[in-house]
Amino acid sequence: MRGKPFLSVIIPAYNASGTLGKLLESLAKSTFKNFEVIVGDDASNEQYLVGKGVTIVRLTHNKGPAAARNAAVKRARGNVLVFLDADVTVYSDTLAKIAGKFKEDHDLTAITGVWDKHQRTKSFFPQFKAIRDWSYWTNERDRDGYYYLFSTRIAAIRRDVFTRLGGFNEAFRQMEDVELTYRIAKRYAIIFAPDVRVHHEFEGFFPIAKKYFWRSFYWTKLYGARRKFDPVATTMSETATAISGVGFIGLCACGFLFAGFSTIFNYPFGLAQGGHFSIFNYFSIIIFQFSIIFLLIHSILLRRFLWFCYREKGIGFTVKAFGTGLVLYAVILTGSLYYQLKKTI
Repeated sequence: MRGKPFLSVIIPAYNASGTLGKLLESLAKSTFKNFEVIVGDDASNEQYLVGKGVTIVRLTHNKGPAAARNAAVKRARGNVLVFLDADVTVYSDTLAKIAGKFKEDHDLTAITGVWDKHQRTKSFFPQFKAIRDWSYWTNERDRDGYYYLFSTRIAAIRRDVFTRLGGFNEAFRQMEDVELTYRIAKRYAIIFAPDVRVHHEFEGFFPIAKKYFWRSFYWTKLYGARRKFDPVATTMSETATAISGVGFIGLCACGFLFAGFSTIFNYPFGLAQGGHFSIFNYFSIIIFQFSIIFLLIHSILLRRFLWFCYREKGIGFTVKAFGTGLVLYAVILTGSLYYQLKKTI
């Protein structure tokens, strides 16, 4: 590639030898050729073997993906910056579609793509996560919102705009993409391009749950500064879905607790079929009734995702996805509460 490249592909990497090579191989097969690749090595404990034309910018200390991306951008020469995570692979036309959109529309500032819904593994949770993300972006997104998350798994922005905004906030090791999104959206629209896709093989439950926890922690910090919901990380509808789901779990737990007390303590409340009716039994019935209301609200708010699951994977997968979602919503709410706790200590 001679002359000034049109696209500069920016990839942060930290001990990513297991995935980075696959990404670079997929980039080499791109039908669009006028691009450069710059890897921001976040002080990895390993050396990367990369092909010709790939520049590596090494940080002396581990500072997080925001710092790694910013360091790589300083070496970029392209008109448009394309951000990719090190654990994705691109399709042969991914870069061509990005370049085409920016060349056709000179007013276009930033776009965000999506990873596809397919997984090579047959394990449930990676399939669930892929379906969940795809549905969130294509079926459940806030269609009234004029901007979308500048998702660094696959996103692109004009280099002069990124530089003028000051790049990623390196104080954020999580949610740096959301924080940058807010700053972009103050002046520009971020366009969702569903045809700009990458592939990603998802991890198991616990690594993903950990990410959910910390992203919720940092999003709560951002929300505290902005005091409003958004069409990016958490809409008001998504927050209501989480609260209703966790509320259902909590009420069920309380209901079973009171039902257990009713078998231990037989404090008479009234007569039921000629026998004593425990006050604990009475409260457990009331609580279970409220839990059903929360369950109905949660199901209504999730209806588009559940219907999508059913069409894609069938009823068994849908039921399992519903239960898994409840657990993840509990993790998300825990992350938010943990931030509130740390703030008050």
